[in-house]
Amino acid sequence: MKSSTMKMLSFSAFLMLSVVFMSNAQKRASPAKTAKGTINGAEITVNYSSPSVKGRTIFGDLVPLGKVWRAGANEATIFETSKDITVEGEKLPAGKYSFFIIPGESSSTFIFNKQTGQWGTKYDESKDALRVTVNSGQTSTLTESLTYTVMDDGLEVKWEYGRAKASIK
Repeated sequence: MKSSTMKMLSFSAFLMLSVVFMSNAQKRASPAKTAKGTINGAEITVNYSSPSVKGRTIFGDLVPLGKVWRAGANEATIFETSKDITVEGEKLPAGKYSFFIIPGESSSTFIFNKQTGQWGTKYDESKDALRVTVNSGQTSTLTESLTYTVMDDGLEVKWEYGRAKASIK
C-alpha cells in the first residue's frame, strides 16, 4: 500500500474512535427526560434529569425528608403549562416554573418557582409562585429511575419506593 493510503486509513480510524469516545463521554449519569400530557385542554410538560437508585436508599437518606429537594438531577426540573390550571385547588397561571419537592412520609409539598434556568440546587423561596401539599407514600415496587407522569387528572412522581401525586384541573 502507498504511504498516503495508510495515512488516510489511520486518520479515518482515529476520527471514528474520537467520535465513539466523545459520544460516550457526553452521556449523563442522569439522562434528560420529558413527560407530556394534556389536562383539561392545558398542555403540561415536565423536563427533568432522571437519576437512578443504583442500590442506594433515596428518601430519608440521599434525599432528606422535610427539606427542599431539586426533584431531579443537574439543572432544575421545569414544569410548564400552556393554560391557567389549578393544582390541588390552587390557581397556577400559564407559564414555565422550576419544580421542587419537600418530601414527607404521608404528605409532601410541591413547589412551583418563578425562577428558571438555574442549576437544580439554586432555590430561592421568595420566588415561589405556588406551594401545595399532596399525598405521598410508599409503593410495593421499586422505580429504579426518577419518573414523572402527566395523567388525565394530575402529575405523579415516583422514585425508589416513593410516590406523590398532585391533582390538576
